[in-house]
Amino acid sequence: MTLDQLNIGDEGIITKIRGRGSFRKRVMEMGFIKGKPVKMIKSAPLRDPIEYQILNYNVSLRLAEAALIEVLPVNQLAPEIKQKRFEDQLQITESIRKIVLEKGREIEVALVGNPNSGKTSIFNIASHSREHVGNYAGVTVDSKKAIFRQHNYKFSLTDLPGTYSLTAFSPEELYVRQYLMKENPDVVLNVVDASNLERNLYLTTQLIDMDMKVVIALNMYDDLSKKGDHFDFEHLGKMLGIPFVPTIGRDGDGIEDLFDTVIAQCEGKEPITRHIHIQYGKEIERSILRLQDRILTTKFSHSLSSRFFAIKLIEKDEDARNYINSFDPKGDILELVDKEIIRIENLLGDNTETLITDARFGFISGALKETYKQVEKPVEETNQTHKIDRILTNKWLGFPIFLFFLWIMFQTTFSLGQYPVALIEAGVSWLAESLNTLIPDGIFQDLLVDGIIGGVGGVIVFMPNILILFLFISFMEDTGYMARVAFIMDKLMHLIGLHGKSFIPMIMGFGCSVPAIMATRTLENRRDRLLTMLIIPLMSCSAKLPVYILIAGAVFPAQAGNVIFGLYMFGILLSVLVALALKNTLFRKQDSPFVMELPPYRVPTGRAVFKHMWFKGQLYLRKMGGIILIASILIWALGYFPRTDGTKSEQLENSFIGIIGQAVEPVIKPLGFDWKMGIALITGTVAKEIVVSTLGVLYQDNEETDVLAEKIQTVTYSDGPRIGQKIYSSPAALAFLLFVLIYIPCVAALAAIKKESGSWKWAIIMGLYTTSLAWIVSFTVFQIGSLFA
Repeated sequence: MTLDQLNIGDEGIITKIRGRGSFRKRVMEMGFIKGKPVKMIKSAPLRDPIEYQILNYNVSLRLAEAALIEVLPVNQLAPEIKQKRFEDQLQITESIRKIVLEKGREIEVALVGNPNSGKTSIFNIASHSREHVGNYAGVTVDSKKAIFRQHNYKFSLTDLPGTYSLTAFSPEELYVRQYLMKENPDVVLNVVDASNLERNLYLTTQLIDMDMKVVIALNMYDDLSKKGDHFDFEHLGKMLGIPFVPTIGRDGDGIEDLFDTVIAQCEGKEPITRHIHIQYGKEIERSILRLQDRILTTKFSHSLSSRFFAIKLIEKDEDARNYINSFDPKGDILELVDKEIIRIENLLGDNTETLITDARFGFISGALKETYKQVEKPVEETNQTHKIDRILTNKWLGFPIFLFFLWIMFQTTFSLGQYPVALIEAGVSWLAESLNTLIPDGIFQDLLVDGIIGGVGGVIVFMPNILILFLFISFMEDTGYMARVAFIMDKLMHLIGLHGKSFIPMIMGFGCSVPAIMATRTLENRRDRLLTMLIIPLMSCSAKLPVYILIAGAVFPAQAGNVIFGLYMFGILLSVLVALALKNTLFRKQDSPFVMELPPYRVPTGRAVFKHMWFKGQLYLRKMGGIILIASILIWALGYFPRTDGTKSEQLENSFIGIIGQAVEPVIKPLGFDWKMGIALITGTVAKEIVVSTLGVLYQDNEETDVLAEKIQTVTYSDGPRIGQKIYSSPAALAFLLFVLIYIPCVAALAAIKKESGSWKWAIIMGLYTTSLAWIVSFTVFQIGSLFA
């Protein structure tokens, strides 16, 4: 609770002072310090400012200032404490001291740093979290929060998206900046890659401009040490007024010391801490001061740095202009900004954005010249990353190597995975037979065996395949190869109106469409984000993999791996064709430039890779116990009721689900699908794994076999012109696989598109165009395939 939320006559104990600079110093000198009681006396007629009593005298604060002071209301204290009045406000009970002390030991920390600096590794180690770490830009696309304790302090840790600066150029830069300004964390933990100081410290200079309490994690310190370079980080820390702590995030080295330093910084006990100003030159500094003076005459919030905003206005930052305009509707400040920009550019002969950027890098260069000594290396010595890139990004070898790697991934997923899959299938069959024997015939046995075991069991058998797939994807991400894939794909992506960076969310779509759609936030403009979103669901996500393995393994057992690889490649090809069509219709705009970091290759630890793999596996298992279990029971119930006389097959056809299936059958019959396949596709709109669980439930009428794949191999038409023919013929099976690949993505993916695009319009467009395209492709494949079958 903050001071402005107290009512007249309410008393509270001060637990934290936010804000910065002169405001913080002024209110603390007035007695607003942690542990002191304060009472609200009255408010002005217009509710602002407010009069408070502290240290036996009255003082007024504006609402905006009072909102920066956190208090513990006395009426929320225990009854035995509330009864004690504050007759002597210089004394406070021991009980209250303990409560205030505990409140004061809650520290909000924001993790900020460049992509690939190791932020998320530190987040995971510190909080024992399992957030995914990837060696390329844009893995963290939203803030991740965790709470943990160290030395009786409670840390609320927020991992923000990786960003190179706090300029409103890309969505993640704007997101980080707005978070820091709005949430005003107690300490900003700036994670810096020790092997790339000059680039990483650029963001640090902007945090200095924001006048935040900062601690620098000098991460990947072992990389710097291995090079033999000497870095006097303690001296640089004194120059910047910011403590540096060497860390190795992936191993956890230095993490405890890091958060000890955060505690000292928050408590004001860090001896080297001081606020400095990055000097931008006499003329720019003159403009900064003029703008600050004008800004501070308005209702500008004391939680923000007026110097930071003055600099951003001179840099022509559009978001800063919009913010200033919100409380300066006459435009006096922006008029002054424009005059100062013209004055600076005429005097110095360059645009203000370049001048300020040059000044920042000049400051960094000067600071490192005094503190960083690089060991001279022979000219012929080439680092490991360059050696590897000569092969993996080679003009002639890059594409074949990438395709070969994908082929190996899918072949291994199927061929190696079939052995544990067979064991799990046998276990599921044994469990179903045992329950059939132990439980008397009736509705409960049918629910348990046909509904739950048939539905959930039919999906859970593919757990090994899912784990193997994520093992490969994790390895690609953690080594840095994923960024190289974007690099070699840039030319092709450029032809469809995108750039290589868009290929990263597409590849992420092999895992799950939802985070892949969210990852489009890292793209610089809205056109690229929308276009990439609309083609991501054409990638084969891990939820489609069980369907592929089931059908391909049953119908094309000798070539299942190649069929699955072909489906993944066809999804990529189709996304290219769709993007070309959209580029020439809905998205006729100029291409954006390709600017992307190629991080050094790093050998991922086995622990990190397997941890990521298992984390994704757990999500898959949770689906089994959640949405897939519910869907299986619902499908069973629709197929079980109403009860009619006849065989099990006739009962199913006359059930609710049979009626629905036969109603949609005319639409899908030209594709070679029967009504059961149609029902599976309908339920698959919730989650693609449900296609398998639906088939598992619907084919319980065939009692000759127990394994779902065997049922698919043998099931035939019982009537009609195709009587006696296999339902899953090669053309029908391939058409079904392609339909699953292309048609409407799951509900979660549609919701993600709505959230990221800001409108249901694009989610509806996605659903309509993918389903229409799926029908056309499947129809073509089945009809042509039937001619040669």
